[in-house]
Amino acid sequence: MTDRLMPLKESERYVSIDILRGFAILGIFLVNMPAFYSPFLYLNPETYWDKGIDSALNTFVDVFAQASFYPLFAFLFGYGAIMIAERSQLKGLSFPLLFTRRLLILLVFGCIHAFLIWHGDILITYAITGFLLMLFYKLKGKTLLIIGLLLYIIPFGLLSLLSFLIMLIPDMNMDEVLYNREAMLASLQVYSDGSFAEITSQRIEDWMYANGPSSGWVLVINILPLMMCGAAFAKQGWLVNVNKHKKLLRNLMIVGLIGGLLLKLLPYIQGANYANGLIQDQFGGPLLALFYITFIVLITQNEKVLNVLKPLANVGRMSISNYLLQSIVFTIIFYGYGFGLYGSISYLNGFIMLLVFYSLQVVLSKWWISRFQYGPVEYVWRWGTYGQKPTFKRKREMER
Repeated sequence: MTDRLMPLKESERYVSIDILRGFAILGIFLVNMPAFYSPFLYLNPETYWDKGIDSALNTFVDVFAQASFYPLFAFLFGYGAIMIAERSQLKGLSFPLLFTRRLLILLVFGCIHAFLIWHGDILITYAITGFLLMLFYKLKGKTLLIIGLLLYIIPFGLLSLLSFLIMLIPDMNMDEVLYNREAMLASLQVYSDGSFAEITSQRIEDWMYANGPSSGWVLVINILPLMMCGAAFAKQGWLVNVNKHKKLLRNLMIVGLIGGLLLKLLPYIQGANYANGLIQDQFGGPLLALFYITFIVLITQNEKVLNVLKPLANVGRMSISNYLLQSIVFTIIFYGYGFGLYGSISYLNGFIMLLVFYSLQVVLSKWWISRFQYGPVEYVWRWGTYGQKPTFKRKREMER
């Protein structure tokens, strides 16, 4: 049927957005990697990796990646939602129905990932938050942006103020609140030596610890405004009509770089404490993400730079497949039902493994995209979303 909405054709894709997705997958990998091989959820990384190159690499990831790439991914999620909404409207189709199917399938992927592969899943939260995004998608771009900023700044501004007040309480040791040595040791033992059933039980417990009623709402109020900002950028066309909005993008890039770095370095300048850590993550992280977004969009206007970064676009076009592949491979390497290396490697060795594997993903993604239209997970996702089986193989592969 000619009026049925189908996924974007290759000629209709925005390469800079795919490059951003590929870059986001690298950044998320940088943050996730220590949690693949250590009880990161319960430990203080500053004391766990406190010597030499391990400490330096942990600091590098803390400043340049931690709390910056899930905002970037949330931004791109909101951006993509508006692209689907606009194309749905052109075809006279129901965006809420289409997007609901998309979110439900993503939720299934997330549940499989979180409970059977790795507890640090982000897909469940993105799917749930996506339903809330549908309440706002009809708003104008500037209205979306203003509401999104207010929904972010007000609660996290109040939380930051509260965190400073907490620091004034005599004998308050936030390390005892934030980090749990007993849970860390239990997690270390289960993941390194446990069976699949035992690890699954621990995995569910860890997911509930990070996403339960006491903390899950924080993730939602964190991610929804970022999705709204991405949706606002899409409606305003700021990342498409780059020449028209170059001055704005440059100003945002400067604000993101200076503001982001200053706030991300705050614990290293003023001293590490709960309040500075909260501001570092909740305000410094998104500002640095803003820098990454605007910087990459601006530099990819140069054809030579675009060609250099194009391999990241292949990773981005199959971003969910690559994200899940990282979890599958490294839980097998580190968990007890695999090679059992959990808790036994240094930050440096983990970092090297990350760089090697991401490089392999870049090569594999190029090979895959040269033969297939979509990543394997993206293919299933699109099939379920659009209700029609899309062409999987490229023409030259079908003709062989």
